Amino acid sequence: MFVPIAVAAFVGVLGWAYKALKPPPPKICGTPGGPPITSPRIKLSDGRHLAYRESGVPKEEAKYKVIIVHGFDSSKDLNLPVPKELIEELQIYILSFDRPGYGESDPCPSRSVKSEAYDIQELADKLHMGSTFYVIGISMGAYPVYGCLKYIPHRLAGASLVVPFVHYWWPRLPADMSKEGLKRLQKCDKWTFRVAHYAPWLFYWWMTQKWFASLSILAGNTAIFSRQDMEMIKKLSETPAVGQEKIQQQGEHESLHRDLLVGYSKWEFDPLEMSNPFPNGEGSVHIWQGYEDRIIPYRINRYVAEKLPWIRYHEVPESGHLMFFRSELCEEFFRSLLLG
Repeated sequence: MFVPIAVAAFVGVLGWAYKALKPPPPKICGTPGGPPITSPRIKLSDGRHLAYRESGVPKEEAKYKVIIVHGFDSSKDLNLPVPKELIEELQIYILSFDRPGYGESDPCPSRSVKSEAYDIQELADKLHMGSTFYVIGISMGAYPVYGCLKYIPHRLAGASLVVPFVHYWWPRLPADMSKEGLKRLQKCDKWTFRVAHYAPWLFYWWMTQKWFASLSILAGNTAIFSRQDMEMIKKLSETPAVGQEKIQQQGEHESLHRDLLVGYSKWEFDPLEMSNPFPNGEGSVHIWQGYEDRIIPYRINRYVAEKLPWIRYHEVPESGHLMFFRSELCEEFFRSLLLG
């Protein structure tokens, strides 16, 4: 009697584990039961689609062409307050797009730092942006920009990483600096990043279990925001954001979860060993970091810039993670990148 009960219990546990560890299939835009397609999209060589949004001056009239790479839990509808006067003065064309699994862009099960860089290149080619273009990566959107600097530097006219994502397990990052950076994070965030890095097979369960918070920003924990960030959140709440309902519409796993999995995976390269993509000064690379940022440790980005002296480092005092919503700083991001 004991053996059949034990076998049944074991099978039951296996069934529960399989269900708990396996994410549901995504709700792909344009498929039966999936969200509708409401944005222009291009078709990539592997059959996937990327949704995009154009702004600024017409592409044919532009002097500068810039691709914006959005961050975690965001989309192509991220509204950077770039002054209209600046856009007209410098004749800037801006292209933003939904990264794989976000918004209306198809998911990519094999998504990686490298694949996102090549997605950007193919998007630029499909939209006839020319031989070179500029890229600006916001927060988590910095890792695709690192991918561009590594894999397609010949296509870049310049790059800017704004409050950029940092990987606590880059091989050349000193262990004590990594440890200090992790120590400053909320406990649940530390564990989430560790699970993403060391046990990706467990990540879906980790992000969906209900016993305790897995990520501060999703739990609404305001301790991760500085005073300046809280002021900005209050200001932004007065104007409803466009497209928020579309960000995760294809599923949290293909958008949010996979973003963290890719970011904290073992990369094929270490950014701290990269060579200057513009050895003859034909372009520039910038890091913009808020000194009061509680999400991204400023010490790590400062260290990256020290080890890679070809990166121009801008540390903004009394600024937090959401400083990219400040119009005057957006103007500085663009002027420094485009005018050198």
